[in-house]
Amino acid sequence: MEEEGTSTLPIDTEEIAKLVTEAALEYEGCPYEAEINLLLTDEEEIREMNRMFRQIDKSTDVLSFPMLEYETPGDFSAFEQQQEAFNPESGELMLGDIVICKPKVLAQAEEYGHSVRREFAFLIAHSMLHLFGYDHVEDAQREEMEQRQQKILEELRILR
Repeated sequence: MEEEGTSTLPIDTEEIAKLVTEAALEYEGCPYEAEINLLLTDEEEIREMNRMFRQIDKSTDVLSFPMLEYETPGDFSAFEQQQEAFNPESGELMLGDIVICKPKVLAQAEEYGHSVRREFAFLIAHSMLHLFGYDHVEDAQREEMEQRQQKILEELRILR
C-alpha cells in the first residue's frame, strides 16, 4: 500500500484493506495468493489519473486497473496456464491496481450516513470485483456487483 497527498483517513487503512481483499478473494474462490497494489491519494491526483486513463476530467472515488482479462468474471481457471499472470518473484497472481481518493471517502461516508471504515471497505470490495472481471455498465451487471459487494461486507460485519 502506498499513500500520497496531505489528507488522512481516521482508520487503519492497511488493516481494513487486507481484511476486505482477503474476504473478496475467498468469496470469489480465488485458488491463488494474489498481488494487489493500493494507492491512497487526493482529489487532484485521482482527477489527473481519471483524465489520463479514462478521458474524464473530474475526480472520482476509486479507480480500478485490472491486469487480467477474464472470459467469465471471477473464473480464475484460465490463468493456470498463463505464466505471465503471475509475479515471477512471488508466484502471486497479479490482479491489478486500486486507487482510492481519501477526501471522497470522507465526503461519501458523511453523505451516505455511515462510517469512514464502511465507505473505505466498500470501495475496496467494489474495486476488487473489477479486478475479478466484473463490471456495472448494464443493470444486470450492476445488480450482481452490488449483491457481491454486500455479501463480502456482511461476512466481515462491516455494515451501514
